[in-house]
Amino acid sequence: MMTTKKKFPVSHKIIATACGFGFFPYGPGTMGAVFAVLIWLPLFLWCPYDVWIGVTIGLTLLFTAVGAWSSGIAEDFWGEDPSRVVIDEVVGMWITLLAVPCHAVWWQPVVAFILFRFYDIAKPFGVRQMEKLPGGIGIMADDVLAGIYGAITLIIINWLFV
Repeated sequence: MMTTKKKFPVSHKIIATACGFGFFPYGPGTMGAVFAVLIWLPLFLWCPYDVWIGVTIGLTLLFTAVGAWSSGIAEDFWGEDPSRVVIDEVVGMWITLLAVPCHAVWWQPVVAFILFRFYDIAKPFGVRQMEKLPGGIGIMADDVLAGIYGAITLIIINWLFV
């Protein structure tokens, strides 16, 4: 009896890897965060505040849902929480970038990037526990929480020093 092997849907591969950024051999998670900044930066630089905030929130919500779905499918082909799946870093980075003020100077998005990567790698305060959630939800949830921690920290830094 012949068995047919399912093929990984290209659309889910593109979403899960953030247009292929997850295939970078070194630091795919960092590259996912870089991809997020590359999408966000033109919005921030050239759009009014309400537009870039609205688009960032919309993309975050959309790709949290679609990313969970695509990440779950990616696990079926690449195993549990594969490093090539970086859509979770994209979403987490966007969440942290939501805390960048409209009058930001160059260092604030840089600090947002560092904060998100710190919380994503260190996984403090329940971030690691989020990974235990099933499938794509677990893949996405830890980075969503890391993004929230990054945003809160950036808000505090801005409040104290700006």
